[in-house]
Amino acid sequence: MPINYDTSFLDRLAPNVAVQFLDRVAASPDAEAYRYPEGAGWASMTWREAGERVSVFAAGLLALGIEPEQRVGILSATRYEWILADLAVMCAGGATTTVYPSTNAADTAYILSDSECRVVFAEDDEQVAKLKEHKAELPHLLRVVTFDGTTDDSWVINLAKLTEMGEQYLAEHPDVIAQTAKAIAPDQLATLIYTSGTTGRPKGVRLQHRSWVYEGASIQVQDILHEDDLQFLWLPMAHSFGKVLLSTQLACGFATAIDGRVDKIVENLGVVKPTFMGAAPRIFEKAHARIVTMQQSEGGPKEKIFDRAFAVGLEVERRRAEGRMVPPHLRLQHALFDRLVFSKIRERFGGRVRFFISGAAALNQDIAHWFNAAGILILEGYGLTESSAGSFVNHPRDYRIGTVGPVLPGSEVRLGDGDEIQIKGPGVMEGYHNLPEETAKTLTQDGWLRTGDKGSLDADGFLTITGRIKDLFKTSGGKYIAPSAIESKFKAVCPYASQFMVFGSERNYCVALVTLDPEALEGWAEENGVAGKSYTDLVRSAKVRSLVQGYVDELNSRLNRWETIKKWDLLDHDLTVESGELTPSMKVKRNVVGANYQEQIDAMYA
Repeated sequence: MPINYDTSFLDRLAPNVAVQFLDRVAASPDAEAYRYPEGAGWASMTWREAGERVSVFAAGLLALGIEPEQRVGILSATRYEWILADLAVMCAGGATTTVYPSTNAADTAYILSDSECRVVFAEDDEQVAKLKEHKAELPHLLRVVTFDGTTDDSWVINLAKLTEMGEQYLAEHPDVIAQTAKAIAPDQLATLIYTSGTTGRPKGVRLQHRSWVYEGASIQVQDILHEDDLQFLWLPMAHSFGKVLLSTQLACGFATAIDGRVDKIVENLGVVKPTFMGAAPRIFEKAHARIVTMQQSEGGPKEKIFDRAFAVGLEVERRRAEGRMVPPHLRLQHALFDRLVFSKIRERFGGRVRFFISGAAALNQDIAHWFNAAGILILEGYGLTESSAGSFVNHPRDYRIGTVGPVLPGSEVRLGDGDEIQIKGPGVMEGYHNLPEETAKTLTQDGWLRTGDKGSLDADGFLTITGRIKDLFKTSGGKYIAPSAIESKFKAVCPYASQFMVFGSERNYCVALVTLDPEALEGWAEENGVAGKSYTDLVRSAKVRSLVQGYVDELNSRLNRWETIKKWDLLDHDLTVESGELTPSMKVKRNVVGANYQEQIDAMYA
């Protein structure tokens, strides 16, 4: 049975994010708040120090003329200055508009123009150049504040100048931050997050202060995270998953180590030794693939020990999940393999992880079980930008792999037409910015959010996601196919996979387009005597095609007959954000890929 929580916490919520932050500073002044790379090591900042810097930045924004709910953009990769800037916007009564640093200049200008941003925090000269290129389209943009870029003291200033302005403003108005925070209503706009979307222009999701405060408090009341936890944060802060973890930190008081460089994640985990981290499934897929391929390359006794260890680990995990006894001989084997194999895998992630949180897309069950067998628990959650990212999450003491857990305390869930998941609660958005018709399509008149996802609820309220309703298709034989389920299974069986995209709407069988992970393929090439060959040359080789066919055969053995992949084609490049085939949160734009490679898809039906 799921744990039941007292929802009276809803009556005690802080009125807004600014007060929530200032309350945390007052409650934990000398505790560590943030840790960040500096030189060859890491520097640290207490809550008191964070409070002082945020207050000065917020006063600087007020000196620039920011008024309640006026938008301030942040155009930067994940770094501690991003967080301080966001908190400063909150404490100044403004509303943050987030932009991915990978967003092209035209789309950046569209987002900042549509949101009418008055000030933008821009990471460096590369980001500032996007703004200068489209300056004529940004009449509302009064000033740019750069973290690292070149300044011109008129339109572009740096943090030092903002600090100078803020200190002067505070000297003249010493109580302004507390007064401004106190005046922010719970339903005041806090954030505009533009969904990258898989079709059309991005839509600005209007999220209120009450939504973010609720998100953090709903995790705090579940006793999942505590002040002595340490988070490693690398997620793109333009994405709602990263933002909800900031709210959770303010509510729970743990410290956060921040470094947005994706290529440094594993290295940083070994140094920082966090107790938890949020990530998209692709991170776990890549980690799983890397460990498996490394063992395969070792071969011999080491590979046999590794395989036997996981056979035992998965059996122990299965028995425990079913509430069955683990016999003594199996416990002894498990203890031995834990020392020989599993402890070394845990050490790769720092050795202190209590759990990971997976969100933003579906996590394959086989990969979740594999990590759990090694003693690394991955708790899957679910939500949308339109629901402030977090609506469901499994609990460390009550989880079910394959589900995204029960709805958060204080929220409700129901299944609508076609088993569409619908959510109601404090986290649900106010609506889409300047798009009343789109808002009306997505929010029911009585406040339920139509997610567009299909799912099922078990007797205890644990939610299983079937897939995006619009992505489901029917073959000419009348069978319904959920492509995302097949795609995630392939990534679990093939450690070299990057993307696997299934097509077959109104056709008599399913086909797939395949891309391989360039890093994993490079490792395979070294082990197979073809190092130095280009990605394109490798994927065109008979040996690689034979390799992929073997994994497709393994996939098909796990599928229903009508789901099996009859034909497939390897693309000569991986999909990228830059090509427009992936969103900044690494989701495949299925319609774009389908259109770009229609000729290859049609050829598989010739």
